[in-house]
Order: sequence, then C-alpha cells, then structure tokens
Amino acid sequence: MKVVLTFPPDIHNLEIYKVTGITAPPLGLAYIAAVLEKEGHKVSIIDTPTLKLTMNEWLNEIRSLKPDIVGISMQTPMASKGYAAIKRIKEEMPDVIIVTGGTHPTYMYEESLKSGADIVVRFEGEYTMRELVSVIERKGLDKKTLKTVKGIAFKDNDHIIVTPNRPLIQNLDELPFPARHLLPMSKYTLFGKNINTAHLMASRGCPYGCTYCITSYYWGRRIRFRSAKNVADEVQELVEKYKAKYIIFTDDELTAGKRFLYEFVNEIKQRGLDIRFTCGSRVDIITKDLMKFLYDNGCTAIYFGVESSSQETIDKIGKKITIEQAKRVFEWKKELKGFATASFILGFPWETIDDMKNTVEFSIKLDPDYAQYTVLTPYPGTPIYDYALKHNLITDWNWEHYTTLRPVMRGFHFTSEQAGKMLGYAYAKFYLRFKFLWRELKAHRLGDLLHILITQALPKIKDMLTS
Repeated sequence: MKVVLTFPPDIHNLEIYKVTGITAPPLGLAYIAAVLEKEGHKVSIIDTPTLKLTMNEWLNEIRSLKPDIVGISMQTPMASKGYAAIKRIKEEMPDVIIVTGGTHPTYMYEESLKSGADIVVRFEGEYTMRELVSVIERKGLDKKTLKTVKGIAFKDNDHIIVTPNRPLIQNLDELPFPARHLLPMSKYTLFGKNINTAHLMASRGCPYGCTYCITSYYWGRRIRFRSAKNVADEVQELVEKYKAKYIIFTDDELTAGKRFLYEFVNEIKQRGLDIRFTCGSRVDIITKDLMKFLYDNGCTAIYFGVESSSQETIDKIGKKITIEQAKRVFEWKKELKGFATASFILGFPWETIDDMKNTVEFSIKLDPDYAQYTVLTPYPGTPIYDYALKHNLITDWNWEHYTTLRPVMRGFHFTSEQAGKMLGYAYAKFYLRFKFLWRELKAHRLGDLLHILITQALPKIKDMLTS
C-alpha cells in the first residue's frame, strides 16, 4: 500500500511553533513509518510545520504521491487545521482512506469521525497501523473485518464502533528505529539555529498521573524503557549517518531509569561517541550523585517540572513532589555548576492572583537557569479537562488556542484574561532582572535569551500593559 503520514498543513503559524523557535522531528510518525516499511509498504512522511507547507502546497504533495491511505497525526492545537485538511482531501481525492491518530483523536474520536476521518487509531499507533493497513489492503473498509482490529474507532452507518484497546508494546526494543530517512533531517532547529540536534525516545509511560498531563493516560502508567544497548545503537546511527552532536531525549523523566542511564553512558563511552544530551527529570527522583554523574558525562541541561509554590496545589494535581525537594535540587545544581530549567503552571482553578504571584516569586528564589511559564490548559483525556467541564470553566473552544500560551479557561477567583496577564507578569519578573541578564551576558547566552524575550516575554508583557 502507498501510505502518507503527515501533520495537518498550515500549523507552522500556530503559537507552539512560532514562539519556541524549535522544530523537532515527528518521531511518532517516523516509528509508524519504519514499522510499515518493514511490512513492505511504500511510506512517505510530510513534516508540514518544518517545511512550512500551506494547505495548497500540502494538497499538491499528497496528489503527487497518489496514496491509498493518508494518516494524519494531531495534537489538540492542530485539530481544526486537521479537520479542514480532511475536508479538502475528501472533496478532491474521495477514494483516499483517511486515518487520524495522536493524542487529540484518541480521546475526541467522535469529533474526528464526524469531521470526515474514516478511521481513528487510538493510543500507541505502530502495531495498530500495521494491522490496519494490512486489513485495508485485503478487505478495504469492510466493517466486519475492522471490528477485529484492536485500538481503533470508526463509523458503521450511524453508529460509532470503538474496538478494545490494544495492549501497549512491552518490549520497545522490538521497534525498528524511526524512519529518519523520510524526514528533512537538516532542517531541525533550536532557538531558530541548526546545531546538529537529534531527538530520541528511550522510554514511554509515566506512573504519576498528574491531572494536567496527557503522558500517563496516553502512554500508560508504567514506564517502559528500551535497553541501553538499543538506545546506544540508535545514537551511533545518529552520529555516523546524520552527524548529530546533541541528543534531546523526549522522555518526561529519563532519570527514572537510573540503571539505564549508567549502562547507556558506559555504552557511549565504550563506542567513543562524542555527544552532549539534555533530558527531563523529577525533583523527587534525582540525587546529587546522579546529577553530578549526568553533568560529568555530557548532560548539558536537565528539565524539571516544579509547577507551583503551593504544596497544597502540588498535592491536588497529583505531582507527588515537595517544595523542599525542589529547593534542594536547585541548590545542588548551583553547587555542581550545572544547567537546569524549571517549569511552572499558572491558573489552576482554585488559585487566586496572589497564589500565582507567589509561584513567580518562588521561581525567582529557586533561580533556575531558565524558567518556563505556561497557563493551565485542559487537554482532552486529562482529569483537569473533566474537572473544567464539570465546573463550566472552559471559556474558549477554539482548539488552536490550546497551546499553554493562551488562557482558555477561567478559575474560581480569576478570569481567563487575568491568567493571560499573569503569564506576561511572570516572564517580565523573571527575565528582566539585572542579576539574570548579567549572568546570561557572562555565559555568552545572550542570543538565546533575546530569542526567549522577543518571542515569549515581550509579547506577553505588551498584552499585559495594553489590555
């Protein structure tokens, strides 16, 4: 079968791409492509945000490839563009079968099917797509046969059929490496610069179940790690084939696998691979010794989710960390002279404006190298979405605004507009400090800082002052 895997067109104009200056490869699509290629199918990937494709450019690309199946992956901010794209394909190429997948269609499968998708792949997609493409090749859209495929949803006349969930892949080493040969590997950037970065997934799943985060609910409540050898093999391929110098681990909490980390670093050393990497961690998991080990062995930055200055809020959202653990970790960071970023969320429903200001003050006292501030966003599939629905807190149903940079819900003590102003307040308070600016100047990071200020802080400050 000829299969095209793609994001929707026109999404390069969404805030999630315009603001960050980061273009990252679609690893999920690349994994699915690799599995389908292994079965002998002819697969293409269209990385629309990186290539900045408009609707017409994207449609021309689809036409030229003459696919049997188009698979469209969508996160929530992409959904509206995705549905518009489905409509155009159905009008101009009615024989093409359209499959949607990703976090948004997984939970909003009814919306996706009503918008024209033939089939929705729910949750982890590699093996579901493998079976689905095989079924379509043999039987087309035969409803009786489709009902035997686990992990999908589709329409049968006026009824929506949801088949049983497919078990998660337990041994991730079974998967072939992502089909990066189908991607524009030279175009991926950080802060708008190409610095030979490569993105890599070493694990899936999260046991913590934070109420605002989709990871535990989409990828499962158990962390599944690949073997250190398997990951090192992929790193070696990235270095030798794509000249990668920096590896960005996409895992939420790579340090949950301490044994994996020690074995991985040993593998990298034995192979003489000269790489730097960044990773995510948790303040309740990392130790000072592990932090030192990471910094001593090529880790240039660690990302921590702190989220709030209120222990009560941290407990309510299921974060399962303490304020004292956060303070301790950032003291270690200073002692070790390493680099670490902290994230904070503003606008939990029960918060007051003063609570949000306290989180900003706490972030400054914590003194991470960079701070990321977002407004709470109720993504479908998360408990906070159900909570927001129950209490009628959602004020904006335009999925394109669900970027964590634009408030789409109110709280019990604040409006969505006030939450947006607090985001501007946070960026101004943290980044426009003499102490911070001087430190960045001495560290020769002012260019990256200016990118953050121009794209994130200053527009928010302007909104705060003019609204």
